[in-house]
Amino acid sequence: MSGYTTREVTELLGIPAFRVRALARAGLLHPTKTTGGRYRFSFQDVILLRTAKGLIESDIQPRKIWRTLRTLKGQLPTGQSLTAVRIVAEGNDVLVRDATSVWHPESGQTHFDFSVSELAQQAAPIVRRAAHKADQDPNSNADDWFSLGFDFEMVAAMNDATRAYRRALELDPNHADAHVNLGRLLQAEGNVSNARHHYRSAMEISPNDATAAFNLGTVLEDQNDLKAAVDAYTQAIERDPEFADAHYNLANVYERTGDKRAALRHLARYKALTA
Repeated sequence: MSGYTTREVTELLGIPAFRVRALARAGLLHPTKTTGGRYRFSFQDVILLRTAKGLIESDIQPRKIWRTLRTLKGQLPTGQSLTAVRIVAEGNDVLVRDATSVWHPESGQTHFDFSVSELAQQAAPIVRRAAHKADQDPNSNADDWFSLGFDFEMVAAMNDATRAYRRALELDPNHADAHVNLGRLLQAEGNVSNARHHYRSAMEISPNDATAAFNLGTVLEDQNDLKAAVDAYTQAIERDPEFADAHYNLANVYERTGDKRAALRHLARYKALTA
């Protein structure tokens, strides 16, 4: 089973084990449990604990911290590198920033400011330790390795993430999500032919997967195969009519092909979905 034990979280953050378990029981964290009843924490849980510790040290009232962090748990970007995120305390309020957005903006003196990339660097060895355990465990399965791949992405260890997704597919060639994530990493490396293969595999395995169709569209668009890109983005929208980015990209492709009416229609839909 993937995730981080109470002991690993305690070693990483310096928070007493009893407090970690108390926060889990209070509902701030959402760990899974092993068959023996032991907690397994996600990396998002580790982020929230690190944030809570820093905010407590900044003299923010605990009740305000718990209330804010419950909201924050649903606002942290998923599937993005943590190096792009900063969590700060200003006055008696909490803000979360990335390159384009600010959550809970308040003016005031900054008491606490840390880059989550520091936590990512500290956590990377724990992720690698978990991967080593999984490699030694004959019962580890494709879902375990997929989760490890996602965790490696969260700590910006992309080569390790690629290996984890490949391992997931060795164990289960029909793991659609592993195909999608591996394809995305390969595409980022410029290996578009293999990325396209994994996206198509995901679409065959999971015909309702809008993300696989959308990602395929981005590859085809980059290769200037605009007709095929239109087909892929259209499939993404058929699977998820409210997929705003698919409408936006499709509008751009139609603009490039000279179909201004279709471009305007999808741009209007994009604006309606993101208003």
